[in-house]
Amino acid sequence: MAVRAKKHLGQHFLRDENIAKKIADTLSLESYTNVLEIGPGMGVLTKYLVEKDLEVIAMELDSESVIYLEQNYPHKNLKIISADFLKFDLSDFFKGKPYAITGNFPYNISTQIVFKTLEWRDQIPEFTGMFQKEVAQRICEKEGSKTYGILSVLVQAFYDAEYLFTVPPSVFNPPPKVDSGVLRLKRKRKFTLSCNEKMLFKVVKTAFQQRRKTLRNSLKVFNLSDKLKEDAIFGQRPEQLSVAEFIMLTQKLENDAISTNNGLS
Repeated sequence: MAVRAKKHLGQHFLRDENIAKKIADTLSLESYTNVLEIGPGMGVLTKYLVEKDLEVIAMELDSESVIYLEQNYPHKNLKIISADFLKFDLSDFFKGKPYAITGNFPYNISTQIVFKTLEWRDQIPEFTGMFQKEVAQRICEKEGSKTYGILSVLVQAFYDAEYLFTVPPSVFNPPPKVDSGVLRLKRKRKFTLSCNEKMLFKVVKTAFQQRRKTLRNSLKVFNLSDKLKEDAIFGQRPEQLSVAEFIMLTQKLENDAISTNNGLS
């Protein structure tokens, strides 16, 4: 089947049926019966999703792909939407019911897709799909690694992340210059935070923007009290902290701010 690459979206079309089926099978189908596929292209993954006992919405921005999907996949459990996921209001998606997200994600917007998923995590118990390999590995990485960073911490604050398998360039049209990686994110049972969420995001981003510095130096913007500066955690670098420790760090900063404002420090 001849297809065209959506170069403006950074999309590479998957043409290997076995890989497509493997991606569809990454969905556990636990606690949901609805799936949103982002960027279905010519439907190589879609065909395996609709075979499952699911309600599938395929969201595609490319108009030619939308026409192709409508003509070739008239399935009763499939709804095709022509829209940009990053600009789409998900508030009434699937009428408030939980749903999973999957897809062969365009490389250049894949991290934005992840961040938007985090915003709507109350409705999204599972997320699977294909990324550039380095991005997939970074999302799943643990502390102590040079690739552990902002994405790793913020995703794993809410989801358990698992790197599943690597996909070579040869199975795409056109072939990318790098390997791809498939991952699965399963939302944690307790996915509410014991700290202020906006502050956690700010702490993590600020810390990793100067990842070679100790937290005592990189987090100066938070106006640390003299007492808090003495805490051993501030002598570490951001890649040394686990997700739980970043949450604890945020709690310390919150408490420090409250004490300082009340004149207690």
